[in-house]
Amino acid sequence: MIFFKSRIEREKITVGAMIKLYCRLEHGSRGTLCSDCDGMFDYVMKKLDKCPFDEDKPTCLNCSIHCYKSVEREKIRQVMRFSGPKMLIYHPIHAILHLIDNWIKKNEVKSIRN
Repeated sequence: MIFFKSRIEREKITVGAMIKLYCRLEHGSRGTLCSDCDGMFDYVMKKLDKCPFDEDKPTCLNCSIHCYKSVEREKIRQVMRFSGPKMLIYHPIHAILHLIDNWIKKNEVKSIRN
């Protein structure tokens, strides 16, 4: 169950669901990702595997390190802008857990700075 997964595992599940949703609705794929989205999925998974924050990883919005190359960063932004609002409908638990993680890490960063 997603509630008991590590922070990185939850992030992988959530971003994977976002990419799959984007590919299905934007590219019309069914069952498998198109080659562009599959490449993006692999890239994101590799970056998450190498995240220096490990289990203390903030959401990308609150991250101090921008580890994606500029082209890939723009692609994932496009995916997140498209899929983010739809996640509450298609994957509400993933969306809510992501919002909670975002809120927690944002408040941790604030408390460190104050």
